[in-house]
Parts: sequence; structure tokens; C-alpha cells
Amino acid sequence: MSSLPAQLYTAEQVRHIEQRVFSAGTAAGTLMHRAGLRAYRILREKWPNARRVSIVCGPGNNGGDGYVIAALAAKAGLEVQLIQHGEPRSADARAALTEAREAGAKLSPYYAGALGQSDVVVDALLGIGLSNQPRAPFTEIIAEINAVDAPCLSVDIPSGLLADSGAAAGSLIKANVTATFVGLKIGLFTGRGPDCAGEVLFDDLGVGESVRVEPHFATRLGSQWVRAVLPLREASFHKGQAGHLLLVGGGPGMAGAAWLAGAAALRCGAGRVTIACHPTSVAAIAAGSPELMVRSVSGPADLTGLLDQMDAIVVGPGLGRDSWGTALLALILDKADPSLLDADALNLLSLDRQPVRGSIVTPHPAEAARLLGQSTDNVSSDRPGAVRAISKALDTVCVLKGSGTLVCSDEDALLLCDRGNPGMASAGMGDLLSGVIGSLRAQGLSPLQAAGAGTWIHSAAADLAAPAGGPVGLIAGDLMPYLRLLRNCPGKADEVSRHGL
Repeated sequence: MSSLPAQLYTAEQVRHIEQRVFSAGTAAGTLMHRAGLRAYRILREKWPNARRVSIVCGPGNNGGDGYVIAALAAKAGLEVQLIQHGEPRSADARAALTEAREAGAKLSPYYAGALGQSDVVVDALLGIGLSNQPRAPFTEIIAEINAVDAPCLSVDIPSGLLADSGAAAGSLIKANVTATFVGLKIGLFTGRGPDCAGEVLFDDLGVGESVRVEPHFATRLGSQWVRAVLPLREASFHKGQAGHLLLVGGGPGMAGAAWLAGAAALRCGAGRVTIACHPTSVAAIAAGSPELMVRSVSGPADLTGLLDQMDAIVVGPGLGRDSWGTALLALILDKADPSLLDADALNLLSLDRQPVRGSIVTPHPAEAARLLGQSTDNVSSDRPGAVRAISKALDTVCVLKGSGTLVCSDEDALLLCDRGNPGMASAGMGDLLSGVIGSLRAQGLSPLQAAGAGTWIHSAAADLAAPAGGPVGLIAGDLMPYLRLLRNCPGKADEVSRHGL
């Protein structure tokens, strides 16, 4: 088994790769047997004491992979129960079924309670061909797999998960391990994918790079990608070369949001950070970090002189949607080129959805829905489509936050961050991200580089912070020391597991 590659594919792209493999002389049945063999080996490695294995097979080639697993397990002396729903459609799957029966696997149609005596359940039910929510009786089978007191190994993708979007409109397998093949499917890493895939293990089944000419759909961010875009500093480096960032926010009662963004920007290497905030927030922000420069801004006139002095401008943390915040955003959109818009700046922007070329927007799903004039459910049903649509409509780089955060440029480059954990669902995390990305823009990174590296540093910092006490109760301030660590040494994130667990 190889480590996870950076390239992510859609189901159709994976099928194109497979067709090239077949055209090069490898039979479809050979690829099926390779997949079954790899999955069987994973089963034995993960659960070496398992004796009773139930393998649930659907009618497609995903079920064929399951039949291969069944044959191997039966030949090894395991007690194998084959639960079949639908006759195999392909000749290769039918041949694999025959092999499994001849090896001693017990075949039966699905019935309620069929999986009750299992040590391990193998999900080979639906695979990557699913394009909509499962229907009965698949829904009942999925529910029983989830309810049985046994670990689950999903073959290629958990049944019910859509490979291209990570959405799941209905029933969904929650696997302990997913063994996926040929190309990594993007749906495993965004939306519901991280909830249900468990540990993802990959094998290319020996297809090699010679046939992998299909352009991949997205790129997984990692420490090497981040290290390559971060600027190096020589001994003679001074703070004037590290950029001056202006943060506009901190409206009445929201000083903390601006402070978090500013402190994060300093921890990620900005040379100077000025916070332009409401007069009522000045004292709280200045007391929180003497390293921050704080300017009292009663209205647009107080902000005008600051705009042309800055290397980057972030608007949104604690901005509010009252007349003060609205007037400041209008001035910035008219007189400057904001580097990043977040929070209430996005909510105000959604009222007219004017392009902000050269900027970065960082919506969560509800903000994304408002920017698109859609429902949050529509955004969640196709996260890759939503991030592309926002990037195109606003002529900007979009960071669609959430499980498996997506970053998209107006040139359609798509990056995915599979770092982060549920502890990040707490107040202030988005403000922190704004400061991190804004800091990197001030230091000279392009919008796409800053958005990608900033998103990864922010999420990886949460994974480093989580083990100390667990993800629940994690607060934005807990990430501060790890932001600094990862800005200097991105590889430190590789020393802990993804999701901080």
C-alpha cells in the first residue's frame, strides 16, 4: 500500500484511467482481482483475529471486488457469509462470484438480522457509480451495516457517498476503513466524506503513471506544497520586507474578532499589523497585544489615509452590518483592492455580489449560499461546484470552509485541505483564518498561494493543538503557538495524525 497521493479525481476520470489500462492490455477481471486482493490484505492486517466475515455485494463491479475478497477469505479458512443484492451485471463479477462459491463462501440474499454474528463487515454494495440517494432495499442494508456491532471495511467508497462531491442525500455507510483504488476520489475528503470514510488507504493497483494522463480534478494540500510557496528569509531581512497588513473590523462589541485576526497575522510573520476599528474597541484590542497598531475609525474619513499605505487589506472580522461597517466596506471597495473579505463583509457583499477581482473570499456554507442566492443544502450537495461558482461570479479566489475546505481560483485551480477537526467549530476560528491568509498576502504570496497555505496552516495548527485535551473545547487562541510553528516548519504537521486524533 502506498501513502496518499496529492491528486484527486472524479468518478468519471477514474473510469477513463481504467479504460486506458484495459486498452494497454490489462483485463478488467485482472484489475478486479487486484482490488479484491488489496482489500483482503487490509482486512487481515486491520482485524487479524476476525473469523466470521460478512461481505455485502451489490450488482456492479464493486460487488465483484467483494466476491474476490470472499474467495480469498474462504480459501484462508475464514467463515464467509456472502450477502447478495442483485445478480452481478458483468461477466467478471459473475466469474468472481463463482470462484467465491467454489471456495466455500455461503451465499444468501439479504434478510433482516443477517449480519448479527459478524466479526467484520465488508461493504461492496454500491461503489462510485452512485449518482443519487440509495433506495430500498439498499437503505435497509446500509442501516443494518451501521447498526451491527462489528467494524466495517468499505471497498473503494462508502456506499451512499457521492464520489464527486462528498454529499450524501440519504443513507450512508460509516466505515472504519475505506480501501480505495486507481485514483483518490474527491468525495472521500470533503463534505460527508471525512465523517464516513474512516481511515482511507490507497493502492493504484499497479496502473502506473504511464496511463494516468487524465488531468486530476483537485490537489490535496500538504506540507511540501506549503513549504514550496512560503518565502524564505535571509539574515539581513527586516520587518519592512515582511509586509504591512491592515485589518478593518472590530465594530461595537466585537473587538475580539479583530484582535484574533491581528494576533494570528503577527504569528504568521507579517511585519506590521494595523487594526482599524470602532472607537469603542480600541482599548480592548490594544490591551490584548501591544504589538498591534490600533487606529480609531469613526467613519470612512478616518480610514481614507490608511488604505494606500498597506501591502494587504483584510475586511470583515467583527465588522458588523450596521451603518459603520457598511460605510467602511463601501469605501474600501471603491478606493482600494481588498486582499480578503470575510464574515460580515461577505454578508454585505452578497447584497449586490459585485466582482472583487484579485481578492480572496472565505465563506462558510451559509455565507456561500447567500453569495450564490441558493440554499445551504444546495451548497452542501455540491461543494466543488459551489466554490467554482463563487470564484467565477466574483472573479476571485474562494475558500469554501467546512469539512474538507476547498480553495478555488478564477482559473479553476482547485485545492483541498483535509486537515482540521471538529474542535474548529468554535467562535473565532474564521477570524484566525482571515489573519493567517492576510498575513501571507502581505508577505507577497499570490491570492491562491496565500489562500491555500493559510488554510492548511490554520487547519494543521488545530490538529496539533487538539491532542492536548481533545478537540471538544478547542478555542481559537489555542492555535496561536502552532501557527508560528507551522509558518516556520510546515513538516511538523506530519508528526501528528489528521484530525488531531
